[in-house]
Amino acid sequence: MSAKRVRRVSKTSSTPPFAPTPAVAPASAPPPEWVARLAALGQSPLGYALASLLVLLPCYWQARIQAGDLSSHVYNSWLAQLVDAGKLPGLVVAQQATNMLFDRILSGLFRTLGPDLAQRIAVSMAVLVFVWGAFAFVSAASGRRAWSLLPCIAMLAYGWVFHMGFFNFYLGLGLSFWGLALAWEMQPKRVAAALAVFVLAMLAHALACAWGLAFVAFLWAAKRMGEARLLQVTGVALGALIVAVIAVDTAWRTHWSSDQLKLVTGADQVAVFDGKYDALFLALLAVWGLMLAELIRQRGRRQILLGLPLQFCVLSAAGVFLLPGGISIPGYRNNLVYITERMSLGVAVCICALLASAKARAWQQWCMAAVAALFFGFLFHDESALNAFEGRMQRMVMRLPPGQRIVSGANDPSLRVNAMAHMIDRVCIGRCYSYANYEPSTWQFRVRAVAPNPYVASSYADSFALQTGQYIVKPMDLPLYEVTLDDQGNQIVVSLPAGAPTGSKFCKILPDIL
Repeated sequence: MSAKRVRRVSKTSSTPPFAPTPAVAPASAPPPEWVARLAALGQSPLGYALASLLVLLPCYWQARIQAGDLSSHVYNSWLAQLVDAGKLPGLVVAQQATNMLFDRILSGLFRTLGPDLAQRIAVSMAVLVFVWGAFAFVSAASGRRAWSLLPCIAMLAYGWVFHMGFFNFYLGLGLSFWGLALAWEMQPKRVAAALAVFVLAMLAHALACAWGLAFVAFLWAAKRMGEARLLQVTGVALGALIVAVIAVDTAWRTHWSSDQLKLVTGADQVAVFDGKYDALFLALLAVWGLMLAELIRQRGRRQILLGLPLQFCVLSAAGVFLLPGGISIPGYRNNLVYITERMSLGVAVCICALLASAKARAWQQWCMAAVAALFFGFLFHDESALNAFEGRMQRMVMRLPPGQRIVSGANDPSLRVNAMAHMIDRVCIGRCYSYANYEPSTWQFRVRAVAPNPYVASSYADSFALQTGQYIVKPMDLPLYEVTLDDQGNQIVVSLPAGAPTGSKFCKILPDIL
C-alpha cells in the first residue's frame, strides 16, 4: 500500500462520539510484577468472585442484618403466608406492578428456607445486583474498568438507602444501572436487553425505573445530536425536568424541603447513623475533590465539560434539588416519601462515573481505601450495638404468651436512619403481632389491611401514632403490650390499659467510639 493510500485511510477513520480519549503519558518503566498480576486478576472471573465475597461480608458479620425496613419486609413475608392460609381476616395479599420484586424474592425464600437465611440471601442478591450494576455503569461511562472506585461503590451500597431498608428501590436502582450499562453504546441488541432489565426494575420500584429510563432517553438524544450540541441537549433535559416537577406539583400534593440542598453531592449516603459519620462525609468529599483535580489535569476542562458523565451528574443533582421530597399518589393511603434522599444515591454513582474516567494515582486510591475502612469499621461497631438491643428485645417478648399484640416504645432520635422503629417486627415473626407495622395500612405493599382487624392497625394515622408514642389505647386493642425502657434504661414489657397513651422513651443506643 502506498504512503498516499495510508494517509487517506488514516484521514477517513473516525472515533465514536463521546468515546473517552486516553491521556497521553510519557514512556515509563514496566510496572512491578505484583501490579501486573493484580491487573490480570481484575480481568478474570476469579477477581470478580473474590470482590463479591468481600462486598458481601457486611451481610454476614452480625447475628442479624440491621437495615431498618428490612425487619418489616421479613415480617410481612410471614404475614403473607398466614393471609394465604386464611388465618388473618381483614388482611389481603394484593397484586401490584411495582414495589414488590424484593418482597417476592424474600417471600419465596422464606417459604423454603425460613426467615433468617431468607433475608440474608435476598439482601445478598440485592447487594450484588447494585454493586455490579453500578460497577458496569461506571465502567461503561468512563471507558475503563472501575476497580479504583469499587471501595467507593461498596460504601454507597451500604449507605443510607441500604440501612433505611428501602430494598425494592435499592434493587430497582441496581437494575437501572445494569440497563444503562447495556444501553450505553446504543446497539440494537443491547438496547433490547436493557429494556428487559428495565421491566425488572419497574417490578422493583417505579421511581428507580423512571430515573434509569430518563437517562436512557437522554443518552439516545445526546449521541444522536453529537458532542457539539451536547450542552443544548442537557439544557432541554433540565427544562423537561422543570416541566415535570411543575406537572407533578399541580396534579398531587407534594412537599419540598431546604434539606435537599445537602443531598446534591450524593456523599450524604455515607452519613448513616450518628455524628461520627460527618467526618466520613467530609473525607469522601475531599477525596472526590482531589480525584476531580487529577481528572482536570489529565483531560482538561473542555473535555470534561463536553463529556456525558458530567451531564449525568448535573441532571441527577438537579433532580435531587428540584423534585419534591414526598408525593401524595392516588391509590396509596400514605405519601411516597424520602424521594430525594433515595435519589442522592444515583448522584453519588454518577460522580463515580465521572471520576473513573481518569487514572487515579496510588495515593488517591489509598485515601479512598482508608475512608472505606473507617466507614465499615463504624458500621460493624454500630450494628453490634443495634443487634445487642434487638437481642434483649427478643428475650423480653419470649416471656409473653404467643399471639399477643405488641408495640415498641423505645427510640433514639440521634440516629439518621430509622433503625429502631421496626425491630419489633422481626422479633414478632412466629411469636406475636407487631400491631404498629406500617406496611398494610399504607397500601404501598403486597400485604394490605382492608378492614379493622386484631393483628395490625388498619389506619396509617393509627400506625404512625403507635410508632411515635401518640396513640390512646382503645378497648378493641386489648390486650396490648409495649416493649419500653425503665428509668435505668433497661428494657421491660408493660401491659397497656384502655385510655392509656403509648410511650416513646428516648435512649442513646450507640456507644461513643472515643
